[in-house]
Amino acid sequence: MRVQHAKQNFMNNFDFRPVLNQGVAIPAHPLALDARRKLDERRQRALARYYMAAGVGGLAVGVHTTQFAIRDPEAGLFKPVLELAKEEMDRALRPLVRIGGICGMTGQAVAEAALLRELGYHAGLLSLGALRDATAGGLIEHCEAVAEVIPVVGFYLQPSVGGRVLPQAFWRRFAEIENVVAVKIAPFNRYQTLDVVRAVIEAGRDDIALYTGNDDSIVADFLTPFRFEGKERRILGGLLGHWSVWTKRAVDLLDQCRGADATPELLRLGMEVTDSNAAFFDAANGFRGCIAGLHEILRRQRLLEGLWCLDENEALSPGQMQEIDRVCRAYPHLNDDDFVATHRDEWLR
Repeated sequence: MRVQHAKQNFMNNFDFRPVLNQGVAIPAHPLALDARRKLDERRQRALARYYMAAGVGGLAVGVHTTQFAIRDPEAGLFKPVLELAKEEMDRALRPLVRIGGICGMTGQAVAEAALLRELGYHAGLLSLGALRDATAGGLIEHCEAVAEVIPVVGFYLQPSVGGRVLPQAFWRRFAEIENVVAVKIAPFNRYQTLDVVRAVIEAGRDDIALYTGNDDSIVADFLTPFRFEGKERRILGGLLGHWSVWTKRAVDLLDQCRGADATPELLRLGMEVTDSNAAFFDAANGFRGCIAGLHEILRRQRLLEGLWCLDENEALSPGQMQEIDRVCRAYPHLNDDDFVATHRDEWLR
């Protein structure tokens, strides 16, 4: 009992910022449902156990890959899903960075931030998708309100899936908010990626961690030295829905890329990762099948029973299954099927 109490005290006093700033792999946690589209608690826990066994540095829960519809009153899943992940992270052998998704208008976002803080999450990944018509000043006020409650991870989400173009001037002001601890850069656009990195450098914020969410250029982001005004920064970690599958290999990939120079071999590997992501995320169809595509990989590994989403209309696009088949055949070195098969029954207990 004393050992467990000491472990809990250590977890509670864990300073997540140095870990976040060294760069870790953080998968965006999916939602496990049964055939009735109800929460499958056993498999939800198994997914968290899989990620922790794969060596991730943290989990992101209640984000896009977890399905935003968990917030619907009828679903009533937002708090239960956060609690399940918290319980599994409490059992981990090492402390993990705990990030929860935050969305909605300011009132909702502040309430979600308070819930995350109550449950022991370290930071909130702040989506601005609900404020599509807000001015830059209104966006900053929104971010400041949330940052008063919990440390904030900024989120540059690509417009094609609900984000908006955010100019460099916005990111410059955002980087001046004291309680901002990281930015997930996911515009799928090199110009806009540069805007974020430049803003953080110009703000003199060495303590803001840069994380990629650019699924089309994961390896390239890690290998690129970004230099502005004589100062250089690297994107050191990833917070990715793509990393909710084949996660053991994702952790290995980050280790391989950390501090490395670009080589033909690494650039080729980056192309293979991007090609796989295009199939999983259904890039050919505007990402409509992105969640179902990830579920399909987890179904093949028997971690999920099916592809069910809360929205009955969310499913694989025509031709997406064939694309998934193709990349699975083409890149066997990217999967962690053997690792999952060895431990799956243990995780599902």
